Amino acid sequence: MTDEAQTGGEGSPPAVSVLMPVFDAERYVSEAVESILNQTFSDFEFIIINDGSTDKSLRILERYAARDERIRLISRANKGLIASLNEGIALAKAPLVARMDADDIALPDRLSRQVSFLDEHPEIVCLGGDHWFMDSKGRLLTLAHPATGNEEIQSLLLVGHNHLCHPTVVMRREAVERAGGYDPDTVCVEDYDLWLRLGEIGSLANLDSPVLHYRLLSSSISSARAEEQLQNMRGACERAWKRRNIEGTFEVKKHWRPGDDRKSRFDFNVKYGWWAFNSGYRRTALLYGMKALSVLPFKLEGWRLLVCSLIKAPRGREGTL
Repeated sequence: MTDEAQTGGEGSPPAVSVLMPVFDAERYVSEAVESILNQTFSDFEFIIINDGSTDKSLRILERYAARDERIRLISRANKGLIASLNEGIALAKAPLVARMDADDIALPDRLSRQVSFLDEHPEIVCLGGDHWFMDSKGRLLTLAHPATGNEEIQSLLLVGHNHLCHPTVVMRREAVERAGGYDPDTVCVEDYDLWLRLGEIGSLANLDSPVLHYRLLSSSISSARAEEQLQNMRGACERAWKRRNIEGTFEVKKHWRPGDDRKSRFDFNVKYGWWAFNSGYRRTALLYGMKALSVLPFKLEGWRLLVCSLIKAPRGREGTL
């Protein structure tokens, strides 16, 4: 089934194509869609690809498409994220492509600030920005401050550290096409691999102010899958080293998402708790202290987080990756 609400009609193309694949996101997709439709910058088309959702996502998306002609809704059988991303790039009419995920929330002036920055810096082919981490319930945890300059971002990418958050980026479509789009063989690291290739075409950057609330879902990752993703990241690095004729070292030793073992779940609950505490969200910190202790009740670090959340003033609003 395909249902498209075309944008604009005859005349010049929109300034931005916002691309959002959707798969079984009924819980969050309305917030994501509304955060784009309510942007202060309005000259965009909104390409939404329903990738074979089995929940109520399509029904929700059809309601929005019927109300806003900027939405181009494509619905079909499941093909996976990478195929959906490449399909969206091929459909895009605008010179700029903004990525969006179906469970995140774009800040109202995100597109306005990113488009202005790219207009002023034609050498930049991919632009991200600071972003708030939030949990599955929408509780804010911490403000992430990735590297902002091209040289630092590329140096970090080449050793395994991804400082471009996928749903925050706006890319020049022509550069993405020159780079070959998303590589179907880079499962789970398709964005990271693309940044490395885009960095060989032009400059990369991040705005030093937040553009998005990025949702950290509570699902864990198996140790086998985590190892596969790390190996795919290493492979992307090795190909980049070869293309650039440089010697490289892959620095990343463990996955950034919680694993399926108790220690990993404890460690991540404590991490999220301290993030919230240092950002001034003591009630959220207290919740994560309790979550940590429910996993490993006798670990001192969990009790320290819990007690500090109850009685101690936070140190200030600190952001971290």
